[in-house]
Amino acid sequence: MPLMNHVTELERKHQALERQIQDALNHSSTDDMTLAELKRKKLQLKDEIARLKEVSAPAVH
Repeated sequence: MPLMNHVTELERKHQALERQIQDALNHSSTDDMTLAELKRKKLQLKDEIARLKEVSAPAVH
């Protein structure tokens, strides 16, 4: 189960980034570069989560 624990942790980080992005959008002082970096990190986490879930899922034939 260590893989699923890792996925769960990545999902928590993904949710935290979503909150950071929403906070940044609510503050007009946030620059576009910061917002873009947060979104890039969130997308990387999403891709990693999807990849790990695919690896851990049993093959369907």
